[in-house]
Order: sequence, then structure tokens, then C-alpha cells
Amino acid sequence: MGRVDAARLWVGTSWKMTKTRAEGVAWARALVAAAADRGGEEAWAGVQPFVVPPATAISDVAAALQSPGTSRVLVGAQDAHWEDAGAWTGELSVPQLADAGAQLVELGHSERREHFAETDERVALKVSAVLRHGLLPLVCVGETAQQRDAGRSVDVVLTQARAALDAAGDQRCVIAYEPVWAIGEHGREARPEEVAPVVAALADLVGERGGTPARNPVLYGGSVTVEGAPGVLEVPGVDGLFVGRTAWRSEGFTALLDLAAR
Repeated sequence: MGRVDAARLWVGTSWKMTKTRAEGVAWARALVAAAADRGGEEAWAGVQPFVVPPATAISDVAAALQSPGTSRVLVGAQDAHWEDAGAWTGELSVPQLADAGAQLVELGHSERREHFAETDERVALKVSAVLRHGLLPLVCVGETAQQRDAGRSVDVVLTQARAALDAAGDQRCVIAYEPVWAIGEHGREARPEEVAPVVAALADLVGERGGTPARNPVLYGGSVTVEGAPGVLEVPGVDGLFVGRTAWRSEGFTALLDLAAR
């Protein structure tokens, strides 16, 4: 895996099923230009940026970001199979994704859990596969509105996170808390007081296992906006942001990087 910055804050985005190769390269080139305006290699010091394009654009985006100021940007994949090869039509293995330029793999997103029967056990298998090949797993955890209303937010999220951390052992694994009710086109931005108890429980879980924010950072994602990001970043235990639509425009991503760097 490429060098991971010893960063205080992480800021990343997943594009889901959006952007062509050309659109992805245009986004990356705009980020390169923004980094140059901010001093090149000194741009966004202390922040670990990452971007997760669709699989078709991984190679192109990774190549476009090889420039002073953006060579530290980790490029990821949105999922991976747990086997290295085989008769798994339509799937992509970790070695294939690494060959395309991926350094990080997003796993367990709520859309995968809901629409593709992704279980905690399957996520754990994928975490092991990602780590086996030297890439970084980023595991998404989060509760539905019904689970939140039933007072089960912490229990649900800890169950999901525990399965991933068990598979990771003492290796690096990033956890992204994304409440299902806060993400997507119809999600609403969570208030800091709603985020705080779940993040605190995740931080406690990491600490109980001997982890640290450097090894197991806890990110928050869910209708993050430039205006609302400062409040979320002030929540104890939040080590960064995993952003959707706000960061699909390079200007939005740049604004969040500027905020985190400050």
C-alpha cells in the first residue's frame, strides 16, 4: 500500500455509481490544480485525503493524482471479493483492484448490506482479503432509523464494527460511522449530539482492543456539508469525514480539505 500520512484528520469521498473515466480524471486534475495553488507538497498538511471512484476509473484517477500535493491521496475501490481468483462472474478480487491502482477498499456500505445481502461475516472475510494483500480496509457501519428509534444504535454499530476489527486483528482498519438515516439523497444531516454517543462507543471499542486513532481512525459520514462539517469534527473521537455528494464536485472536496487542514 502507498504511504499513509500520519494525519490528524482523514477526509475522503466515494463516488458510488457516478462519473465516467473522463469525469473522474477531470475531478482529479482540478484537485491537482487546487493543491498547486496551496503550495504543492505542502497542501493540506496533516490531512489524509482519499477518493473511491467506480472500478472503471480507478486506474485513470490514480494516474492523474500522481503530482506534488496529491500523490498522498489514497485511491480506493468500492468493494472486493474475498477470494483471490475463481469462478465469480462479475466480481473483482483484491489483487485485481490493487493492479488497477487501488490502495484502499470500502467495505460493508449500508447499500451493500441492504441490496446485496452483505453480512457481518462476509465483510469480515473481505477485511481479511484486503489486509492479506497489503491494502487498507475502510469498513462502513451504521444503524437504520428504526434501529435508532428503538434505542439500538450503539448495539447495532458495535456488532458490525466488532466483526470487522476481529478480522483485522492488530492491523490497520478504518471505521466509517454512517447512520443509514443520514446518507443518500433523502438523508438528513445528523446533529453532533446524535453522532457523539455512537462515536464514543466506537472509540471505546477500539481502545479496549489496544487500537489507537492512528491505527483505527473513526470517520463520520452522512449528508456531510461544508457548513456542517466543523460541528461534526468537534465531536470527540471523530478522526475525519467520509463524504458523499458534497465532495463529488472537486470544489466541495477542496473546501473540506481546507477546513480540515485548518
